[in-house]
Amino acid sequence: MSETEPPRMGTMFGGRAGGGLFDIPTAPLGQVDAADIVVIGAPSATPYPSVGPYCADAPDAIRSAFGWPGVLDHHDFDLGGKIFAEGTKAVDWGNLAHSDRDFAANRERISQAVVSVLDQGAVPVVMGGDDSIPIPVLQAYEAHGPLTIVQLDAHIDWRDEVGGERLGLSSNMRRASEMPWVENIIQLGARGLGSARPRDFQDATDWGVRFFPMQDIVTGGFDAAVEAVPADSKVFVTLDIDAMDPAVVPSVIGPAPGGFDYWQVVRLLKAIAVRSKIVGFDLVELMPANDIGGRGALVAARLIAVVMGLISRQRG
Repeated sequence: MSETEPPRMGTMFGGRAGGGLFDIPTAPLGQVDAADIVVIGAPSATPYPSVGPYCADAPDAIRSAFGWPGVLDHHDFDLGGKIFAEGTKAVDWGNLAHSDRDFAANRERISQAVVSVLDQGAVPVVMGGDDSIPIPVLQAYEAHGPLTIVQLDAHIDWRDEVGGERLGLSSNMRRASEMPWVENIIQLGARGLGSARPRDFQDATDWGVRFFPMQDIVTGGFDAAVEAVPADSKVFVTLDIDAMDPAVVPSVIGPAPGGFDYWQVVRLLKAIAVRSKIVGFDLVELMPANDIGGRGALVAARLIAVVMGLISRQRG
């Protein structure tokens, strides 16, 4: 530990992990080696020019937030045991290359990486990057549907375009609705103001989106949202970290008061895993530049650990 670096939990247990996320083994891009879960860092897809790739350093911030040598051998109280079930193998492919100009190449790299994971029988866990990341991720499921999307987000992301860009972060669920292999979209946590206009919300409702705004979840719980997930369906969970309350995760570009707390999301993820099969996950919109003491990155890492633990138990 340097004189300027504050003491950290991981330092007490051996310092920074030498492997990938949670000290899992790293592997070259495309190499699954019979893994059950593959972690992919996707720093950027289609950022808006006005703000640029403001979440590009999020994958590394998440890796650094929670991980020290041997962490996978520790008891995780949120999962009732080790993070992974016995026999589970996970690998971390590191971060995909990305361009600040060639957004089509960014999207192609993301889609091809996810296709490679799926074609080899593993489950992708993608760490963004801004909320344009889900578009190329979901495009990779063309041969792996039908798909139910469960989105946790403070905003509904149904704009057709923003400044002429149709593949940006405000359009991901509209683009997903145009994919024939997407059968259901369930959106939880919307609140306050976002980019959506009344017509966008109407278009989503007409398509058949099941909306569960945060106000309804606070007053009535999320049982109805879980029941909206078709039993035994293939579910992709996309988590925009601004779904969380800013008091829990301050490190976002679009904070909205009144969001989820950590335990609400953990309970929701567990309920989804009981009802359906989680076939993919992404976490997006963590903005380390706005973080406070690494709090947001830690929450992101913990939620990813829970998701990976649930996927592990489903495949065990």
